[in-house]
Amino acid sequence: MTEIVDMIYNSGDAEKCCRDTIYKRVPYIEMNVSGGNHLESLPSPRLMKTHLPFQLMPQSFWEKNCKVIYVARNAKDLAVSYFFFHKILKTLPDTGPWETFLTNFMKGDVSYGSWYDHVKGWWENRHNYQILYLFYEDLKEDPKREIRKVGKFLQRDLSEEVLEKIVYHTSFEKMKMNNMANYRSIPHTLLDQSTRSFMRKGVVSDWENHFTVAQNELFDEDYQRQMSATSLLFRTKI
Repeated sequence: MTEIVDMIYNSGDAEKCCRDTIYKRVPYIEMNVSGGNHLESLPSPRLMKTHLPFQLMPQSFWEKNCKVIYVARNAKDLAVSYFFFHKILKTLPDTGPWETFLTNFMKGDVSYGSWYDHVKGWWENRHNYQILYLFYEDLKEDPKREIRKVGKFLQRDLSEEVLEKIVYHTSFEKMKMNNMANYRSIPHTLLDQSTRSFMRKGVVSDWENHFTVAQNELFDEDYQRQMSATSLLFRTKI
């Protein structure tokens, strides 16, 4: 999504979006990856990203009426993706085997806390502030449709030609080969991609390759308990 937004603001110009690495073009607000006062030095409109839950967002975001694009992914695929991410990010603790990580994920004993609380927190506040709530599965199913939503939210008119360029250059395959977007420039001591890539698969339903039948049944039971009171719905297949 960060690459999509940067391309929207640069009218689909891929060269302009290669001016620097993605984590410097759109830095994290909770991480000092870029160093110094990088956020303050960015030109307006400033683009930034975060993994923070709603309740930990700086109050100034809402006071300044900032726009937020939230992308949610189904819990099963997210758990698998997060498990493998732990294997390469050296600042995160060792996950242990998959079954241990899955148990901790279901309990919310992982970095950034409970997936359930995270997705519900943003969902429940989506009408209170300028929040566009999107789903990863929808982006994979019809990227042009979802990018058009983002353009409208940002009040940017996107021609069909620009839309096509953005769809092409922000595809998983294209970004995986783009050194300005694939995080290959991060030192191996921090993000070790020597054995597996940060951009691993980018598909929907990969969870089916990792969940056992028993794990899936237990997960579904817990999921129903934690999500029964919300109108928020996810797809695990497309």
